[in-house]
Amino acid sequence: MPFQLESNYKPRGDQAQAIDKLTKSLQAGNRHQTLLGVTGSGKTFTMANVIRELERPTLVVSHNKTLAAQLYSEVRQLFASNAVE
Repeated sequence: MPFQLESNYKPRGDQAQAIDKLTKSLQAGNRHQTLLGVTGSGKTFTMANVIRELERPTLVVSHNKTLAAQLYSEVRQLFASNAVE
């Protein structure tokens, strides 16, 4: 089943460029990426767009349980039709 991103948002500002660059870099074989941004800048949405573009399972790692729970909730909403565990 393809990744179905469910959101009323569209990439804004630098997000479209970041999605394109991250996607191309991963397709070129670069396994590790870093996405920087301030709180509320749309990093999770950007990451979700990259996941949708690449159509590959993704492991998201967090440095604490609170952030992990927040990311889980946001990613589950963005990919409501897909398995998010």
